[in-house]
Amino acid sequence: MKNIVIAGRLTRDAELRRTQNGEPVLGFSVAVDDGYGQNKRALFFDCSLFGKRGESLGNHLGKGTSVTVSGDFSTREHNGKTYLTVRVNELTLQGGGARGSNDDAERERAEARSQQQAQQSGYGTDLDDDPDSIPF
Repeated sequence: MKNIVIAGRLTRDAELRRTQNGEPVLGFSVAVDDGYGQNKRALFFDCSLFGKRGESLGNHLGKGTSVTVSGDFSTREHNGKTYLTVRVNELTLQGGGARGSNDDAERERAEARSQQQAQQSGYGTDLDDDPDSIPF
């Protein structure tokens, strides 16, 4: 067995399928940056998560979601191309959520509420307007 741990972002929404035996399989692809500068490129890993965990995580894995996965690494050939695959044993969602998701809108609303509360309480309003009024 060849174990691998990768951290990256999903390139597409996760897709739930079923095997011929009816076992749920969650399929998704993870892009990982490799190299730096002009030599920077992305590696793409096709990932499969079997069983009930895959079934329950499907709604949380959208395009752009940051994840760390570990599992059995292999390759497969199709039409002359080599694909990197991972049979996932462990999956961890990283903070931040998907790019462009409703989480961004919720974060903006939370920031606006905290700014409004700060203004109503008087904190941060006087000192932010005039840096010379800081008492030290």
